[in-house]
Amino acid sequence: MSLTNAGGSPQCRILAIETSCDETAAAVVADGRHILSNRVASQIELHRRFGGVYPEVASRQHVLAIQTVVEEALADASVAHVRELDAIAVTNGPGLAGSLLVGVNLAKGLAYASGLPLIPVNHLEGHIYSNWLYTDSLPAAGSPDPGESHGPAGGSASDSARKQRGGSASEQFPALILIVSGGHTELVLMEGHCRYRLLGATLDDAAGEAFDKVARLLELGYPGGPAIQAAAESGDAGRFHLPRPLTRPGRRTEPQPQAFSLPTVLPVHGEHRFNFSFSGLKTAVLNLMRQLEREGTDARQTQTAADIATAFQMAVVDVLVGKTADAAEFGVKQVCICGGVSANGLLRRAAEQHFAKIGLPLHCPPLFLCTDNAAMIAAAAYYRQSYAPVRQSSPTGREHRQDAEAAAQATPHDRPSEPPARDFLALDVYASLPLVDSIQR
Repeated sequence: MSLTNAGGSPQCRILAIETSCDETAAAVVADGRHILSNRVASQIELHRRFGGVYPEVASRQHVLAIQTVVEEALADASVAHVRELDAIAVTNGPGLAGSLLVGVNLAKGLAYASGLPLIPVNHLEGHIYSNWLYTDSLPAAGSPDPGESHGPAGGSASDSARKQRGGSASEQFPALILIVSGGHTELVLMEGHCRYRLLGATLDDAAGEAFDKVARLLELGYPGGPAIQAAAESGDAGRFHLPRPLTRPGRRTEPQPQAFSLPTVLPVHGEHRFNFSFSGLKTAVLNLMRQLEREGTDARQTQTAADIATAFQMAVVDVLVGKTADAAEFGVKQVCICGGVSANGLLRRAAEQHFAKIGLPLHCPPLFLCTDNAAMIAAAAYYRQSYAPVRQSSPTGREHRQDAEAAAQATPHDRPSEPPARDFLALDVYASLPLVDSIQR
């Protein structure tokens, strides 16, 4: 089944809203791959003083910013009215409950008022489909462009973001997906569109959370990922060695960050072969800092902090690349890395070097699609609506399948002038939501 425009347009345009954490985002995407607009209002400066996201502050800021962000996304896509679109998509989990509520409630209101279908999207599936978005046909310089924001109302992309072109993931399956972000670290075998098998996940902290907390320990600033990467550029990779959790012991043969070598650590076998654990690595950094202080060395001194940041970053990258490479033995046709931590330069270089060596295509989104954004939510909504059956709850509580193709063939005259109460008004948010209900084990 597929979505088609009721007005006969060959494009299916979806407005997506994303408010799962501290980014207020809206985007319009055509046919699941072409970005027509992508607005993001960042809250980094609001949360920097806390060293992390303050949930109540985040949800209140979403309320202030979301109307402007959505209006600008529609304007960038030359959409005069929501009814010109084909569907509305929104992230309903996982994430911060208060933040999710803001986006879900606005999406429900827009869907009810316009009569458009509402598609709930799992945030992690959105990250996966960031790899399927085309980035070689973005708006030209001088016009509103997807990318980094500059203030609470969103903004246009920087020149560096605009230059990030390239292909996207192909239709070859199975594909191996590494989702690595502030709240999640998972290895997923994607057997087809919207068909997944979970191979492994973090047992405690996610990689991005570990970056943030280690950066806080070293007083490098927030967000932790970019702060540690910047500090590690001047670090001595041979000064400290940190453990690689859930792997067999080993060291790099060439620990110079400029001449990057493949990790020599290997994943463990058995039940935790594809699982991750970063809580102990974070504790190892804390113990190292305490040891240095007992020896009279200030662990937060600029060079020492840079050396610790280098050791920590290399340990995380070793584990991520090593386990992903091990999972590639399932006969996958391509590898995709996504999520906020996929913006890390060392991770990208290590993955590119390894998978080029074994001849597997590797896809990573451009930097502006690594962090939370609504374009990826629209892409996921398109593929979920096209490849997976749509289930809606009836007023009696029983589920029925909606024939999307039949609904798409309806003309505007067939639609009621006043949209009736819809089942999607019961759409709820979930702070902890499994990837999809179609995960196969």
